[in-house]
Amino acid sequence: MRCPFCGNIDTQVKDSRPAEDHVSIRRRRFCPACGGRFTTYERVQLRDLVVVKTNGRREDFDRDKLERSIRISMQKRPVDPERIDQMISGIVRRLESMGETDIPSKTIGEIVMEALARIDTVAYVRFASVYKNFQAADDFDKFVSELRPDTPPEE
Repeated sequence: MRCPFCGNIDTQVKDSRPAEDHVSIRRRRFCPACGGRFTTYERVQLRDLVVVKTNGRREDFDRDKLERSIRISMQKRPVDPERIDQMISGIVRRLESMGETDIPSKTIGEIVMEALARIDTVAYVRFASVYKNFQAADDFDKFVSELRPDTPPEE
């Protein structure tokens, strides 16, 4: 592992333990060249995934990008951060276990929407507004009205 301070490639692991999410390993490292200390996290990766965008462009799957978009939709929501981490890990496991290395971005979006709908409806609507490219307030209104069960009109 390259030292983030001096770039030395010969760093030493001083301590390893499971991370709080129990799906990664936290390693404390030391650089003998500059004396810097830093932490790394390792995760199991079953296969290299490639995201196929709607325009046909392909890019490597980036767990951090997925996590950022989910955390943005969950901002200021009363959901435990550990629950968010579990959801993200579950989404990644589901993608890896699909058996395909090329995954359409639409499939990833639908899986995220499904997971968010189970956890927090506000985050679900926030994510949907970006994913479905809402252009006006009417788009929100229509989407939210589809979430509500049919209620009789008030008199």
